[in-house]
Amino acid sequence: MSDQNSETMPIDPNVDPYGCLGMARNSDGSITRLQEPLVPVETSNDLSHLVFTKDISINSSKNTWARIILPRELLHSTTNTPKLPLVIYFHGGGFIVATVDSPVFQGLYASIASEIPAVVVSIEYRQAPEHRLPAAYDDCMEALHWIKTKPDELLSNHADFSKCFLMGTSAGGNVVYHVGLRAAESWDNLKPLEIKGLILNQPFFGGIERTQSEVRLVNDNMLPPIISDIMWDLGLPEGADRDHEYSNPMVGIESNPNLFDQVKLLGWKMLVTGCDGDPLIDRQVDLVRVLKELGVQVEGSFTQGAYHGSEVVDPLKAKEFSFLVKELISHL
Repeated sequence: MSDQNSETMPIDPNVDPYGCLGMARNSDGSITRLQEPLVPVETSNDLSHLVFTKDISINSSKNTWARIILPRELLHSTTNTPKLPLVIYFHGGGFIVATVDSPVFQGLYASIASEIPAVVVSIEYRQAPEHRLPAAYDDCMEALHWIKTKPDELLSNHADFSKCFLMGTSAGGNVVYHVGLRAAESWDNLKPLEIKGLILNQPFFGGIERTQSEVRLVNDNMLPPIISDIMWDLGLPEGADRDHEYSNPMVGIESNPNLFDQVKLLGWKMLVTGCDGDPLIDRQVDLVRVLKELGVQVEGSFTQGAYHGSEVVDPLKAKEFSFLVKELISHL
């Protein structure tokens, strides 16, 4: 098992956790945003020339919006090209940092859109602590309804609404989990949007008791437990701890053993990915185990080495992940 990351943050998160997040903590416990966190991004395999992007407002009162990313060749096709699967993507950032526009996510968008290929819609949701959970879940559910009721012509012309997948990285994987459960309960109201699968890429979960991987990687360079703790402290509802169901999925499952009945009834597939260089891996592995025990159609893909966020930082990892997703989509 690897304990080392091949990438490090410009500011050591174990020395200056708030600075690493681009924040300063004030004496009253509030935070001041200083800058967007600096995340190392490998750009040697830039795929941006392969895709076309367009930004569209969803709810101006909340400043939520979406970026549509699709293969550029679709715009120049003179034939009746079949519509592509629709991947609705939720970005990471621990609910408190990063946006759809953050440079770190652009390579993954391009990889997913060009390698699968697919039409990708990345959703901007409100950040905590200004807007604590469940604000992000609410915004992403609103985005699903926006897509189905007011689709842009790029979506109408090129996206197959009957082959939709929810995908998210880190906190976005957490969003996929919770929004997926909501969407399963209201699936009929989302038509013509038909979700076929939920893809949780290194999902961000937590809990009060440390897991073995969190203890082993306590000084991790990318997402040490001290950073996760800050994210949950700022992101969860006021007064909640890390054993809240938003953070710890086991709490919700234990309190409601029938939580995934509708997901099973709809036949949705789930994919959870992770790596043993990520402090969160034990929680991800446990989730897959419990979901399988519940009879959910879920697969776990866990690799050795790497680090949290590797698919958004490393183009080769992004490509590997895209092929993994392509395999899932091609069988549905």
